[in-house]
This record gives sequence, structure tokens and C-alpha cells, in this order.
Amino acid sequence: MPFVNSLVTKKIDYNTKNRLKVHIGDLINGFPGKSEEWLMVHFQDDEVIYFKGEKQEDAAVIDVKILGNLEIRYKDIFTNKISEIFEQELQVPKNNIYVIFEEIPEGSWGWNGELF
Repeated sequence: MPFVNSLVTKKIDYNTKNRLKVHIGDLINGFPGKSEEWLMVHFQDDEVIYFKGEKQEDAAVIDVKILGNLEIRYKDIFTNKISEIFEQELQVPKNNIYVIFEEIPEGSWGWNGELF
């Protein structure tokens, strides 16, 4: 069950959110044992992000939570492609896009009243 949450300094309209959701689903399908079928995506747009004490006009933080472990090569591919997508769709430069992976151990993620 992947969860991708993005925090972005720009306002994102519904159509762009939908396109981003489709792109993220395609990327998740590239992870072994993961699919868009269980993907949850959330957008926090029009946010304020500070880095090095300075307010960033065009920036994004993308938090990716994955149940279980994922090889570094898949994280590297995802980071590269999601950065390209956010740069293209939102005009946020790659050098202002931060991707954070969190691998959730089995028994630490619940749904439908029970743990995975």
C-alpha cells in the first residue's frame, strides 16, 4: 500500500492533480509487488516551504511511504522520474524537489480494522 503525499508551493488545479495522480500511478506500477490498485495520493498545494532560512517560491517535498522494503534502484528511478514530472507539470525546478522514502515494516500499517 503506497502513499504518496506532495507538499508544493504552487496552487495546483484539479486537472493537473489528476494528471499527476496518473503519472504517480504509472511509477508505482514499476515497484515490485506494488500497484496503483492500492495507491493513495494526496496533494498539499499553495504551501510555504523554507529551505536554508529562505522562503522557496517554487519547491516541492514528496513523501513516499511503502509497506515493506524497496531496493535503492527503484527509489532512484522513482526520484528521477517524479522530479521530471513535477518540473514539467508544475515548473518546479529539479533542484528544488525533495523526495523522502519511508519503508513501513509489516504490522505497522492498518486498514479495514486490521494490520497488514
